Amino acid sequence: MMKVIHSYWAYIVLAVLIYAVFNAVVGLVQKKEFTHKDFRLGLFTLIVTHIQLLIGLGWYFMSPWYKSMKANGIDATNRLLAVEHPIMMILAIVLITMGWSKHKKQVKSESKFKTFALFYGLGLLFILSRIPWSNWF
Repeated sequence: MMKVIHSYWAYIVLAVLIYAVFNAVVGLVQKKEFTHKDFRLGLFTLIVTHIQLLIGLGWYFMSPWYKSMKANGIDATNRLLAVEHPIMMILAIVLITMGWSKHKKQVKSESKFKTFALFYGLGLLFILSRIPWSNWF
């Protein structure tokens, strides 16, 4: 059940994160004013990614392959799920959290959009780089 929730929530995370990065790039390029809508989108993205982290950590430590890995060690086949995926996702969420914190200190709209585009964009790249695509589809 936890794996199903983690997998379906990932679609929500990707959709919201892609939309937030797209919105930030458009706002930056078109020199828009940073509005309450942009603020809420950034916050919603932050919340959704943190929920995914909690679901993922729960699934990681309760999964049958974790127990098997603990007993038998990590081999090449489960290295992606055991090491690479969790580390990259945690780093992505750290970047997104840093982007949220840094944008609050910015005064100009351009700086806010630039911060979101940079940090949320890097977080998105990290996430896309280590999604276990073979398990996802």
